[in-house]
Amino acid sequence: MDEIPFHNGAKAIPGPAFITRGESGETWSGDAKQLEILINQQDISRLVVFDTWTLNCDRHSIPPGGKPGKARINRNNVFLSAEVSAGNLLLKAMDHTHCFTCGKELSQNLSNIDKKRDSRIFGLFPEFRKFLDRVQVKQAAMELRRIDRTQVIQMTKTVPKEWEVEQKALDALVDLIVDRASFVAENIESYLWPQPEFDFDNPKETEQKS
Repeated sequence: MDEIPFHNGAKAIPGPAFITRGESGETWSGDAKQLEILINQQDISRLVVFDTWTLNCDRHSIPPGGKPGKARINRNNVFLSAEVSAGNLLLKAMDHTHCFTCGKELSQNLSNIDKKRDSRIFGLFPEFRKFLDRVQVKQAAMELRRIDRTQVIQMTKTVPKEWEVEQKALDALVDLIVDRASFVAENIESYLWPQPEFDFDNPKETEQKS
């Protein structure tokens, strides 16, 4: 693998790495028509929840803390697989290099309250908004609530020693993953739909809302 160059000119060295298979398809152009022929439109909602949970700044994100600036828009990280029936596409999540760290090294600084309670929505391209499904968002939030700290700890133990990640950094990553999941599960629906959802089958509720 030492012949593989990185963007900064460095060369890869032998050791543990991730690799994915090639697949026919295309990156999203930004055309809403491509989204209309997805066979898994429900996963648009799930992708937004996933990106928000993982603080994935490398698909679509806005500056933190209400700071001025342009949104980060990277449609190249929205892959539309063509390995489905003719005339359709399949949305697939790709490139998770910026999850939780925004591309920075793992460190014990990950476990801080600002990261855990970052209220920004990630991954929500303007074109995605019309495809958001409240039921899917609720389901994804339920799945976040089931994330188990013990299981996450076991996952971090599989990080190769060759990557030289300190235990304090891994502990901080566990805290961020678990606490962030709880925070997003509790708030994602109200962040996406600030207007409360009325229960029209409950007369008392509609009277109170009116």
